[in-house]
Amino acid sequence: MSVAKPWIASYPSETSASLEYPRVSLTHFLVESAKNYPENPALYFMGKRITYSQLLTLSYQCANALISRGVKKGDRVAIMLPNLPQTVIAYYGALFAGAVVVMTNPLYTERELVHQINDSGAETLIALDLLYNRVMSVKASTPLKHVIFTSISDFLPIVKKWAYPLVQRKQGQKPPAIAYDNTIEPFLSILKESATNPVNVEVDPEEDLALLQYTGGTTGVAKGVMLTHMNLVANTVQCGEILYKMKPGQERIIGALPFFHVYGLTTVMNKGIKLGAEIILIPRFDVKQILESIHKLKPTMFPGAPTMYIGLINHPDLPKYDLSSIEACVSGSAPLPLEVQQRFEEITKGKLVEGYGLTEASPVTHSNPLWGKRISGSIGLPWPDTDCKVVDPATGEELPQGEVGELVVSGPQVMRGYWNRPEDTAATLKDGWLLTGDMGYMDEKGYFYIVDRKKDMIIAGGYNIYPREVEEVLFEHPAVQEAAIIGVPDPYRGETVKAFVILKKGQSVTEEELNQHCRKRLASYKVPRLYEFPEELPKTMVGKVLRRKLLEEEKLRREAEQDTKLG
Repeated sequence: MSVAKPWIASYPSETSASLEYPRVSLTHFLVESAKNYPENPALYFMGKRITYSQLLTLSYQCANALISRGVKKGDRVAIMLPNLPQTVIAYYGALFAGAVVVMTNPLYTERELVHQINDSGAETLIALDLLYNRVMSVKASTPLKHVIFTSISDFLPIVKKWAYPLVQRKQGQKPPAIAYDNTIEPFLSILKESATNPVNVEVDPEEDLALLQYTGGTTGVAKGVMLTHMNLVANTVQCGEILYKMKPGQERIIGALPFFHVYGLTTVMNKGIKLGAEIILIPRFDVKQILESIHKLKPTMFPGAPTMYIGLINHPDLPKYDLSSIEACVSGSAPLPLEVQQRFEEITKGKLVEGYGLTEASPVTHSNPLWGKRISGSIGLPWPDTDCKVVDPATGEELPQGEVGELVVSGPQVMRGYWNRPEDTAATLKDGWLLTGDMGYMDEKGYFYIVDRKKDMIIAGGYNIYPREVEEVLFEHPAVQEAAIIGVPDPYRGETVKAFVILKKGQSVTEEELNQHCRKRLASYKVPRLYEFPEELPKTMVGKVLRRKLLEEEKLRREAEQDTKLG
């Protein structure tokens, strides 16, 4: 064991420091599970179950349909869908055809969609029919040649399929009148007319891309992260080593994390398919639907984000539901407050631990052991074969244990680079190390702690303030449900701390009370000077607070105030 890797000694005895990774394409996991568990349910969607053998056949049909429409190895196929059976079928269909999948957020505006389709060069798009008008309005300004539309009702059970138009009308959704032709086609039709024979275009797992995953754009223009088959295979295998108690062919996973985000893609879809688990598809995060799904379907795993767990534990109907089937949850995308972890574990009797990752690493690099020693406030230990160090962001020199610097990682899950962006790639990948942009430190046992993003650090009166530390303190107040911290301009201190606080239902608190609460727990220069109590915080689909949006809104507000004074 290397002295430089103290985390290995902290691993549970069941977790190996180094693993064997099969040199296969990502589709291998589906083929294997269909062979081992042909009649086991792979997907559950609103009452309909699709078995592993059915999913494999549907994926082959999708691959054959794409190939007959001119899709060749290396072509990009964009998928713009929420979590539906069609999403999984299209994903594996595109991979069987040798294509590179471009997962696209269904909430994208026209501007964001144009950027992603043009940047990736995708000529084929599989999208939800409700997005027809948005897609068609941008088609001419992109390279798109084929668009395949699917409806939420396509894979509903018969009775629900009949009722679906009524539900749509009730919700005020008017299905668009789609003008089909030879370039705009319905998903179900192209599947039905396509051969079911196996197709598997040969790929080099280490060289060929499986996924172009666009970073959320929370720090600027979204960039396409190039992930190979091996990157995703490795992260899926690593995930299995961490979840060593999960039994192949016997688990059920709640699929509430969106698959168009790499966190949901790896921890729910790729991992679920490899495990031969039943994936319970949740198209949109709805607390009541998730409570009902857990109560009725008894899932054992629930990868999620803190906002999801916060939503569940604060729901007024929580006592009506039995959540005791949940055994394992890894929380990512944002810091996990201790109070949320404790309350969730109390309710479910399962384990909820914090992990860490980024799109550029497929995405997971760290997590607390589920059944070993975990430390609240820590992102845990590096995953097997993942090397990490903390460096001085100015010099790149490795810092001593306990000192705060930039976290850098390397491992088999780390991306090839950014699509068509050699300069960005060179700035982020240095000598095999991925610069995360996150500031943190490591303790003597090898547990890592993130103090904040390099870009989010506030400098007030010469002091460095990390928003996460202040947010954690605000979370401890019994009236606070969520909190976000930003730095705002201050003529005297350079920047000062502003808190955005969401209160729990029925609770109230004054600024003075929050001030007193923070002063007992923080150095005075870290205590927020300004408070705002909005209805909600701007977030990404996986619950990450968009601090940039808060900063932009704050800037606009200050400019408007300045104009009013001048006027």
